[in-house]
This record gives sequence, structure tokens and C-alpha cells, in this order.
Amino acid sequence: MGKIIIAIDGFSSTGKSTLAKQIAKHLGYVYVDTGAMYRAVALYAMQNNYIGTDFFDKEKLINSLPSIRLHFVFNSELGFAEMYLNDVNVETKIRTLEVSSFVSAVAAISEVRSKLVEQQQEMGAAKGIVMDGRDIGTVVFPKAELKIFMTAGADTRAQRRFDELQAKGDLVSYEEVLKNVVERDYIDTHRDDSPLVIADDAVEIDNSYLDRKEQFDVVLELVNEAINTL
Repeated sequence: MGKIIIAIDGFSSTGKSTLAKQIAKHLGYVYVDTGAMYRAVALYAMQNNYIGTDFFDKEKLINSLPSIRLHFVFNSELGFAEMYLNDVNVETKIRTLEVSSFVSAVAAISEVRSKLVEQQQEMGAAKGIVMDGRDIGTVVFPKAELKIFMTAGADTRAQRRFDELQAKGDLVSYEEVLKNVVERDYIDTHRDDSPLVIADDAVEIDNSYLDRKEQFDVVLELVNEAINTL
């Protein structure tokens, strides 16, 4: 049976990664969390004092890009690949609200996007891959056999993200999370380079009222249709 590229785009906190992991595991495909790659670059910028609440030295970050090495390492206990930044596991560090508050600004830099898009395209050269992000179906793999665009109301997404952070023990308020979600939506949809848009041939799924199983079943049917048309 032939393999396809499955591109999953959408707004923050719509469960793209959760869905992508489910589909990849079911199909035996490679899963790539492109959001983790951008988060890792944001973390690097934070660690090197290139970015903060009231400053962002974009030139220093751009000049440091050759020194940023990203790769995924599969964790058999967790069942998914974790993000490594310069050979250090940063999977937990990149999931904080602080990193979330800077990642969209970092991802808006054309030089950052060019570096990561090139790596992402290399990862999918052999197909058999599920990749989620903001511009997978429009920029990274415009010829992907299946494109999904995930959406949900900002309040719903903020509540999901808040619950997730609370479960990890992070001391954050719902208002902080909602503010972050709204700000990221604005930056993602208004940036000059590869803004978040729905590809013309993408299937839009509003999962505001879908649980994980219902969402998985809907997308798996689309996957099977795409594979059967090869």
C-alpha cells in the first residue's frame, strides 16, 4: 500500500499534536511536531537573552541559527519522539506558557522559517509522515495527499490549554492562557511570512464539541479515502 503525507494545520491548542500522534501510531507513520521545533528556537532565544517581555534582538537570533541543531529522538516509554536542542532534551521546557508567549514572534522571522521548513521537507521526502503546524499544507507540503485544518473557539482552546498546564503543576491563570491564545492567533494570522491560512484543498474540522475518539474516527476516514485514491 502506498504511503502519503498528512498535513495537519490549525490554531494553537486545537489538539493538532494529539491527533497527529494518534494517526501516525495507527498507520505506523513518522510523526513530526513542527511546533516543537519553533518552540525550541524560542527557548534558545530565551536562554541567550535574545528575547524577553519587552525586547527582541532578532539579528542576534538570525546570526545564531547555524549554531542551533534540532532533532527528534523517539521515546519508547512515552510512545512519541521528544525534541532535542543542541543534543539536550528540551521536551518539557518548551511546553511552558513562557515559551508559548514568545514562539509566535520567533516563528514570524523569515530566516527561522526558511531554516526549519527546509529540515521539515527533508523529513517528509520519503512520505509516510504526519506533520502538524501552521503552514504544513500551504508551504512545507503544498502537494500533500491529505490536508486537515483544525479549529475551535478561543475560549475552548484556552480552557484545554489551562487544564493541561494545571495538570503539569504550572501556576497559571485561565485569563493568562486566554490572552496568550488570542495573541498567538493574531500573530499567526497576520505575519508577513507564511501566515496561518486554510489551504484551498484542506478539510476544515471544528473540534469544539468533538472528543478525541470522535475526532480520530473522522480523520481516519479521510486518511483511508486519501490512501485508497493512490
